Amino acid sequence: MQAVTVRDRDAGVGGLALAELPRPHAAENDVIVRVHAAGFTPGELTWPATWTDRAGRDRTPSVPGHELSGVVVELGYGTTGLTVGQRVYGLADWARDGSLAEYTAVEARNLAPLPADVDHTVAAALPISGLTAWQGLFDHARLATGQTVLVHGAAGGVGSIAVQLAREVGARVIGTGRAADRDTALGLGADTFLDLQADELADAGQVDVVFDVIGGQILDRSAALVRAGGTLVTIARPPTVRPENGRSVFFVVEPDRARLADLAVRLRDGRLRPVVGAVRPLAEAPAAFAPGHRVPGKTIIRVREG
Repeated sequence: MQAVTVRDRDAGVGGLALAELPRPHAAENDVIVRVHAAGFTPGELTWPATWTDRAGRDRTPSVPGHELSGVVVELGYGTTGLTVGQRVYGLADWARDGSLAEYTAVEARNLAPLPADVDHTVAAALPISGLTAWQGLFDHARLATGQTVLVHGAAGGVGSIAVQLAREVGARVIGTGRAADRDTALGLGADTFLDLQADELADAGQVDVVFDVIGGQILDRSAALVRAGGTLVTIARPPTVRPENGRSVFFVVEPDRARLADLAVRLRDGRLRPVVGAVRPLAEAPAAFAPGHRVPGKTIIRVREG
């Protein structure tokens, strides 16, 4: 099969290449998915799990990409809940070969059924962003109806989903980002928008929840905006400050089949709209990682046509 691989940690993006690899086999509780569309995170070439397995052993050449949508073609021993020929989407394991390949082996519990009328390209943009947004807003920050949430990076992959989910539960949403993101954020349901390069962050006022995807000074300065009893939640780095009389939480997204299934229903019903930017073929995946090729929205790799 064809796959995008990395072999040299020091080479960075320049070490990505399209290569021929053996088709994977399904281990216990695995499925083999024929990948139709895949998503990736630009920074994953810096993640330790891209280069070593859970025991710390070198696993190159490795295949990056951890979001996928496709069709089950093989079941491993003991696999339950999925069938051959079923459309699925979800997350590839962090420390195994990923989704930028024609076939990939995935733990069955990391996948959910995909409705027949949801396009694979759109579905591949949702697993990490959708689960991260849900877990940050509701599992960690316990956002509720009538509260106010400040979403940094409101037009990005995670932020755009967070804006939509927060609006759905009846929260007031303040989005932030660059000036060019304003229309996108407001179109997704943000009540107001702050340009982080031109507006004062303090203009947001007091909020119940801050959802941060940026880190740095934006994360640190946001702690002062959280009212008593509120929560600052971030995926960027462990926070060094915490809100007065509030909580600060750093987390890494976790697979959740039931939540993926729930998000897929929202996607089918039109209640959730991932922001898909460029769609490129597998052969162009190495170039899509390059910083100079970034586009608004999530870049999706179309692995299989049709």
